[in-house]
Amino acid sequence: MTDPKPPLATTQPITVLRSHLRSAVELEDEASLVDFAEKLGSDPRRGVQVLVRSATTRVGAMRSERERVAKMFELRSGLYVQGFKAIAGVDEVGVGPLAGPVVAAAVILPEEVNLPLVNDSKKLKPAQREKLSLAIHAQAVAVSIGSVSPEGIDSRNIFQASLEAMRRAVEGLNPAPDYCLVDARTIPRVTVAQQGLIHGDAIDASIASASIVAKVFRDRLMQDFDVQYPGYGFGRHMGYGTAQHLEALERLGACPIHRRSFGPVAAVMRGTASIR
Repeated sequence: MTDPKPPLATTQPITVLRSHLRSAVELEDEASLVDFAEKLGSDPRRGVQVLVRSATTRVGAMRSERERVAKMFELRSGLYVQGFKAIAGVDEVGVGPLAGPVVAAAVILPEEVNLPLVNDSKKLKPAQREKLSLAIHAQAVAVSIGSVSPEGIDSRNIFQASLEAMRRAVEGLNPAPDYCLVDARTIPRVTVAQQGLIHGDAIDASIASASIVAKVFRDRLMQDFDVQYPGYGFGRHMGYGTAQHLEALERLGACPIHRRSFGPVAAVMRGTASIR
C-alpha cells in the first residue's frame, strides 16, 4: 500500500507538486486540477507555473470533451421529445478489408446513460474501444450484431452486403426500436422510421456506440481467424490490404475467409498478382 500524498501546499518541492498533478491527470480529477491551479497560481517559481499551465490546459480539455459528448446526445433528446422511446443507433465496420465478414451493430441506449469519451470508433484507441464496448453492453437496453460472410459479400457486392448486415442487426434487437439513426445511409426493408446521418458515428452517440460495438466484435473475430489461418497477420491488420497482407496473400494464396470478388484476391486466384 502506497503512502498517502501530503496535502497540497505552496511550500512543497516541485517534484512533490508534479506528483500531485500527475495523479490528478491520471484520475481525470477535474476538481483537484482546478484546486491545484487556484492554490499555486501565485507561486513565483517558474517550474510551478509550468505545472499550473498544464493543469489549466487539462481542465479546459476535459470541459471541451464534456461539451462534445453532450452534443452527441442532442439529436436523440429531440427524438424523445417527439415521442420516440426506443432509438437505435446503427453502423457497420469492415467494408474495405480483403478478408472477413462485414459486421454491423444496432444499439438502443437508455434515456439516462454515462459514456464519457464516446466517439467514432476510428478515433479511439483499442483500449478505449474495449472499455466503452463493455460500458455500452452494461448500460444498453438492447444490443444486436448482424453480419454477412465473405461468400455473401461476393454474391451480393459489398454495398448490398453492408446494408444487409445492418438490416439483420436492427431485426435482431429486442425490444424492437421505434426509430433508427443510421450512419450515412438508410436501410432497405426496415419498417420503422429511420434517418441517415453523414458522419453519424462522429456526431451521434447512439451511432458511435454501434460503431464501437461492431468494431470490437469484428476485431475479435479477426483475431480468432488469425489463429485459424496463420501466416496472413489477420490479428494485426484485421483483413485490410496492407503490404504485409498482400505479400502473404501472394505467397500463401487465398484462404476461406478471403473475399474473392475483391481485386487483389481475384488477381491471386487468377495467378496474375504482382507485389509492387
